[in-house]
Amino acid sequence: MADSVGVALLVVLDTLGPAERLAFVLHDLFAVPFEEIAALLERSPQAGRQLASRARRRVRGAAPAPHADLTPRREIVEAFLSATRGQDFRALITLLHPEVTLRADRAVMLSAGPVTVAGAEHVARGAMAAMGRARFTGPALLDGAVGLVMAPRARLRVALTFTIVDDLITAIDVIAEPDRLVRLELAVLG
Repeated sequence: MADSVGVALLVVLDTLGPAERLAFVLHDLFAVPFEEIAALLERSPQAGRQLASRARRRVRGAAPAPHADLTPRREIVEAFLSATRGQDFRALITLLHPEVTLRADRAVMLSAGPVTVAGAEHVARGAMAAMGRARFTGPALLDGAVGLVMAPRARLRVALTFTIVDDLITAIDVIAEPDRLVRLELAVLG
């Protein structure tokens, strides 16, 4: 299911309340009339419409800045994921700035504090070590920028945000602390 619908969509759906999720899925995916949805939810058809509308806005997420072309950044982030999944160290190195920095919060490594790794080789080796988790990872919009979300069983566990300058990844932030994850604005990439 994650492959056909997308990891990010499953994660976003998981952030909806039960009534919003039901109204959205039944109406937008299965074309169930609002009158039937309202009966299931014991609400008015107008309330069902409002629930579906609110869910639809959350699934679409905040629109990126109109001038921002996400395509080049998306290609770089997807190439990073592909190289990690394929254990292609050389391809991964070509995506990273020589002085790239990876910062992982304490929940990622279960450490007393955040962990910082610097340099393309060190960051690439760390990404290779996380290959097993990469199969539960997919691209998403995180606060309006292209990033990656790791969501085994459709539960958001880790988010990666990227800083990209001149088509090279210069910084990666790995977020796993629950209080930081809930503050991220998540949206499915179109």
